[in-house]
Amino acid sequence: MTAAAISRFPVPEIEDLPEDLRDRILAVQEKSGFVPNVFLTLAHRPDEFRAFFAYHDALMDKPGNLTKAEREMIVVATSNLNQCQYCVVAHGAILRIRAKDPLIADQVAINYRKADITPRQKAMIDFAIKVSVRAYEVGDEDMALLTSHGFTEDDIWDIAAISAFFGMSNRLANVTSMRPNDEFYALGR
Repeated sequence: MTAAAISRFPVPEIEDLPEDLRDRILAVQEKSGFVPNVFLTLAHRPDEFRAFFAYHDALMDKPGNLTKAEREMIVVATSNLNQCQYCVVAHGAILRIRAKDPLIADQVAINYRKADITPRQKAMIDFAIKVSVRAYEVGDEDMALLTSHGFTEDDIWDIAAISAFFGMSNRLANVTSMRPNDEFYALGR
């Protein structure tokens, strides 16, 4: 049986990439033990790779009131809504690791309303889902509700930005037919 393609678009060889992309990919490989397919797929367009990961890192790796696990919850819930297999599987693995909970990613992906998460986290995901599908309806009442759960204006911006960014990411992953790495399925279990 031959391995399925990781993208319907050309995937460059790591050694053929610009040095900065190659260094980033090799650093990820060293840390995780494999190269996530998103890196190889997006390397097809180096300038966009750089822009994508710069914004990704600005949203997902920053300190703040949202934990790294909560940021991943937003990704998993909204990616499920957008039917993005790659992001649900990959970020589900990251969520399991960051939350130190082998069940949480499946719960959030399938139905976060019944997941073992806090009312604050449910309100956060409710808002992220609204941003994903009906951002034009976001109003002052949404801000008031999130503020009542202890979210700051910066937190609300982050929730919206993560939802919006991964909406774009989900669409690229679906168009490219990006395949999740097999390694993701077992991580954090």
